[in-house]
Order: sequence, then structure tokens, then C-alpha cells
Amino acid sequence: MHVVATAGHVDSGKSTLVRALTGMEPDRWEEERRRGLTIDLGYAWTTLASGREVAFVDVPGHERFLGNMLAGIGPAPVVCFVVAADEGWQAQSGDHRDAVAALGIEHGVVVLSRADRASAREIGDVLAQARRELAGTGLRDAPAVAVSATEGTGLAEFRDALDGVLAGVPSPAPTGRVRLWVDRSFTITGSGTVVTGTLGAGTLVQGDQLQLLGHGDPRPAVVRGLESRDASYASVGPVSRVAVNLRDVAAEEVRRGDALVTPDAWPSTRVLGVRRTTGAPYSEVPEQLMVHVGTASVPARLRPFGADHARLVLDRPLPLVLGDRLVLRDPGSRSVLGGARVLDADPPELRRRGDGARWAERLAHMDPAGDVLGEVAARGAVQEQHLRRLGLLSQDSGAAPAGIRVLREWWVHAPVFEAWQQRLRTALEALQESDPLTPGLSMGAARDLLMLPDERLLSHIVREAGLEQEGGRVRLPGGHGSLGAAESAVADLERRLTADPFRAPEADELAALKLGARELAAAERMGRVLRLRDGVVLLPTAPALAMRVLARLEQPFTTSQARQALGTTRRIAVPLLECLDSRGWTRRLDAGHRAVVR
Repeated sequence: MHVVATAGHVDSGKSTLVRALTGMEPDRWEEERRRGLTIDLGYAWTTLASGREVAFVDVPGHERFLGNMLAGIGPAPVVCFVVAADEGWQAQSGDHRDAVAALGIEHGVVVLSRADRASAREIGDVLAQARRELAGTGLRDAPAVAVSATEGTGLAEFRDALDGVLAGVPSPAPTGRVRLWVDRSFTITGSGTVVTGTLGAGTLVQGDQLQLLGHGDPRPAVVRGLESRDASYASVGPVSRVAVNLRDVAAEEVRRGDALVTPDAWPSTRVLGVRRTTGAPYSEVPEQLMVHVGTASVPARLRPFGADHARLVLDRPLPLVLGDRLVLRDPGSRSVLGGARVLDADPPELRRRGDGARWAERLAHMDPAGDVLGEVAARGAVQEQHLRRLGLLSQDSGAAPAGIRVLREWWVHAPVFEAWQQRLRTALEALQESDPLTPGLSMGAARDLLMLPDERLLSHIVREAGLEQEGGRVRLPGGHGSLGAAESAVADLERRLTADPFRAPEADELAALKLGARELAAAERMGRVLRLRDGVVLLPTAPALAMRVLARLEQPFTTSQARQALGTTRRIAVPLLECLDSRGWTRRLDAGHRAVVR
């Protein structure tokens, strides 16, 4: 299906044209039919000769209902711009033209309606004027057709022209994330809540778990059923007019301007960085204005950064991404001020002096197609999923650009990653110098030092910085540094154990050397000693030396035989044998016997 919105001044014959094309009544309210004035959005559909199915969203033309008009044209990729041949271009035509330009709509047909009331010369003059007025929009080269909906003349030519335009509209992605802007919400007896909208991308499937982003807190929503063109479907793809029956959501909980989205696939933002695409310079725009996007209409505050860039703060969060088109409207005069394009859907907070100027400079140089490297550089580290939410990465995006390190789900700016390594190494060196016996930094302290967004990044930093991570701590490799005042005592201990490897010093001997638990732990980290249970301290070579002796014993052997062969005491022999067991070098057979593992 293709979705086409009408546009044009009040009483230009938009609804009459849709009625003639589809045989359906687009004016849904009795008041509209009684007054002959479209107030709210209307819907109708038909099939062209080529087989293409077209759904029309008919919008009001009166300036009082400009908000409704923008809700109808906002999600539509194609527009039918109507100008009455007997009246010519009107003030409301300009508002609709400005909306088309602001939304960047590039596909459509210009219709000169009520051609039966105008001469050929008048039709030519109106067409020439319409061409001039639309010259700055995507409809500058749109085909034009003169039509009389009441007499039926020109309808066939209009259908052919529309068919040709639709043939050139790019096909949307059926596998993309869903964002359905709601334009109606109502209740059907026996079915419950139904919402309608124009599905521009992605596919809705019965049973889908969606998220409702609206005027309240986000909430889950389940697709109970789907309809399009008064027929039920198991799934509906883009671009389509669709009615979605929701489970466990009351109709009063959904309003026009809410959005049904794929869960966890969209940001929800109140602050935007935008670039002017049409309309008045931002230096001339009022601070308080209305922002229209999709079917939403939200009050906002604008902070200009020059004529072409601004920061928008919305009254409520919306699911917006890079490239989204906004219409800015003056709430006082009801006129369209111009259009804006989202460049930054998640701008940084401006806390310090100069932050605004720095961000404005970056905004001015942003690529409208997206700058992944710039976004990552500005943040230091960003999760890949967040980049996708912001619209900076598509589903089929390839490798990260040069200058970005990919660490699990995190994309880290290479200079930031290098700075983390250097900062951590410098901190450890300073700590080692001030306290030679330090076991290093705890993982938590290292994470806080670097202000990491995810503690799992720390292991990558430690490894690539050539540091060591053990026992929940980060330290310099290979026991860099010295033992300070304990150096001579440890050297004395080493000499004693070299001469008699299995004579571990008693507690009072260690105390005499001023070797406490902290000094011995530091010596062990440096590979100078081996600490066993019950305060037994040997050289790191002791287990290997013990194995040479034990391998010569008749197997299996007892603890007493091992003690005698090693020339040591039971206090030392038992922890040493347990150490050999833990390494798999010996095997305990029963309470009194062991054997060397061959």
C-alpha cells in the first residue's frame, strides 16, 4: 500500500476529490458533512489501474485546524497538493506549502481542482502561480493535473499521474524498527482499544510486544489484532494505513501524538540539537513554540545558536532520531515558522561555562547523514545499541570506522581508550612509589578513577596497558618496584631458605625480621616467597624441590615418611603436602597415605 495525504487551502475540494477517487466518504463527523468543512483527519482508499493500493489521509485546510493538518501530513511520504482553479493560491496554501517543505516531502501530485469553474487561461495562470510558490519545495517538478471531481473530468489523468509518482517512491524497510504515530484511538465493543496510524517502516505482527510512548510513563502493549482497509491481517508491512487492536490498554490511555514502537529500539528524548531546513532564521524565531513531528504536537523552548542551529527542549519526551523532520509553528499566529532536521537526538548537558559554545561548534559541523566517529568522540564511550537507537547505525552497518575501539557492546574513542590506559598506569606507579608494599588498586577504585561507564571495560584496559589483574586488584606487572624497608629482611629470609629449603621460620623469627603479613604479601606478589597455610613461608622453588625428594620414596608414602625425607617438621610438611595435592603433583589416597602422580 501507498499512503497519500492531501494538502491545500480550505474549500479547495480536497474531500470531494478523495470521495470521487475512492467512492468513500472521508469526512467522519456529522458536523463536517453538515458544514461542508473538514475539521479532523479523514481516511479512504482505492486501487489504481496498475494494482497499486492507495490510502488517502484527508486533512483540514482551515488555519484553525493547522495542527490536525500537520498530524495528517506528518507521517505521509506522498502528498496530493490541491489548489482550486477558480480561486487560485490562498493564504492557507502557503501554510501547507511551508509544511510540505519543512517535512522534506519530495513525492506528490499538484491538483488544480474545480476545473469546471475556470477557463483554460485561468487554469494556466493558477498552475503558473502554484509552480512559483512550490519552487522551493520537493514538489517543484511534481506532475500537475486539472480535475473536476463533480464532473469526473481529469480523474483518469490524475490516477495515471499518481501511479507514476508512486512507482518512483523508494520502498521502505519491512524489517526495520517500528514507530507508529497514533492519529486515532477508540474502543470497539468486544475488541477493546484500537489505534490507527500510518506505518512507515517495519512490520507489525499479531502478538507483537510493543511499547507505548505517550503522555505518561512508557508502558508495554500487545498487538491483539491488525486491520488495514477494513480487512484483518496476521501482519502488516510498510507503507500502510493500519488499525491496531491493543490488549490491556484503555482507549483513554492513548492519544494522538503517542507512538507505538519496537521495545528498546528508540531513544525517548526531550532535548534535541537541530539544523534549520526552511523558514525564518532562529535568531528571529520566538523562544516558545510548537513542534510537530509525526502526529505529535508538543510545546517546546528554543535556544538559538546562530541563524541555522538550535537546541530544542520539548515539554515531553518523544522517540526521535537523527534525520527526523520537524515542523516549527508559532502558537500565537498559527503559522508555520519553518522546518528543522534532528542532528543530535541525545545532546550533552550544558553545565559548565563554554559548554554551549563547544556544542554549537560541533553541531554546526555535523554531517546530516550521521557522524558515528564524532558521536563516539564526544562521549568517549557509547554502547552500540545506543548508536542504533539514535539512528547512527543501521541494522546492516559494518565495522566501526577508524579511530574507534569495539569492546564487547561498547564503542570507545581510541584516544580515550589510550588515555584510560595511561591514567591507570600512572596512578599505579605513583601508588607503588608512595607505598612499595601496596597490593595495587581495587577494581572498584580503578573503575572510579577512570570514571568508566561499565566496569567490564576495565579488563580490556588492564590487558592492553600491560598490567596485571588478580584477586580483585590491578597492579603493575612482575612486582615492579621494591619492598622498601622490608627488602633487607626478605633477602635475609631468602638466604636462610636457600640454605635449608624446608625450614620455614617460626612466627617469632618473622617478627624479629619485622616481616608481617603485609610485607610477606608484597614479597609473594613479587615472586620472592611462597606463603602456605598456618603461617608457613618458603621459597617459590620449595614445591619442586620437595617433589624430587618424594619421587624417590617407595610409593605410597605416609606424612611421617615425607617429613623425615624432607628433614622438616609436621607443621611445615602438612601444608607443603597439601600444596602439592592442590597442584595435582601428589594424590592423597587415604587419611595416612599419598602417592606421587606419575
